[in-house]
Amino acid sequence: MGLGDWLLPVYVTLAFIFLLIPIAYTFVFSFNDSLKSNISWRGFTFDKWLNVCNVEGGAVCEAFANSIVIGLVSTVIATTLGTMIAIALVRYRFRARSATSLLLFLPMATPEVVLGAGLAAQFLAVGVPKDMLTIILAHTMFCISFVVVTVKARVASLDPALEEAGRDLYGSPREVFWRITFPLLTPGIMAAALLSFALSFDDFIITNFNSGSVTTFPKYIYISASRGIPAEANVIASAVFIVALALVVVAQISRAARAKRLAAQMG
Repeated sequence: MGLGDWLLPVYVTLAFIFLLIPIAYTFVFSFNDSLKSNISWRGFTFDKWLNVCNVEGGAVCEAFANSIVIGLVSTVIATTLGTMIAIALVRYRFRARSATSLLLFLPMATPEVVLGAGLAAQFLAVGVPKDMLTIILAHTMFCISFVVVTVKARVASLDPALEEAGRDLYGSPREVFWRITFPLLTPGIMAAALLSFALSFDDFIITNFNSGSVTTFPKYIYISASRGIPAEANVIASAVFIVALALVVVAQISRAARAKRLAAQMG
């Protein structure tokens, strides 16, 4: 065996261990019988999972709910606008088309601290109070770029002949879009929506600049870190990870089942 034959598997194993240690720590300490701090192990208990909203008057659950609401609203708006922009950039020719494509990449390339501070200054200049609305506006603007890039790639890969066939069969532009174009774009749109929600739910820097008194889950974790993150926060983080993992597993099983049925039909 050469050096690369065993070095690469060892490197991959160590990388996975390094990445999974924080997740394992979070999951294990969600069962810790902690009091005010969750730094040292005091004993095993299910109470934190059964009474997750009891800490600090339900502050952790309120912060988690705020993150969910902000993420969903921002995702819907960003996905809708981003999809329309992506279709326009690929299918139509208009003035400043290249400049628009370039400007859409700027939020992705701009450091979040610069983007967050700039948005906070703009809200202050126009007299908009910082609350959940300003967070949604900030997240929507930040996520649109990622949606456009994701959906744009899907639109560019579509075969125009399929839409032309729909028009040849006397389908109206509306019918062609909803029966042909939109179903073909759905995988890209769903991927963009999931990415947008993940970015919104996980964001701290932009949120911290534009949230005011509203607390999201990442902001709650940051504030609690100085005195020890409660085990209830670990419970929510572990639950989110388990749900995400379950969705991935279900999607993979569903894809494998569809591929197997298709192979059986073709055979």
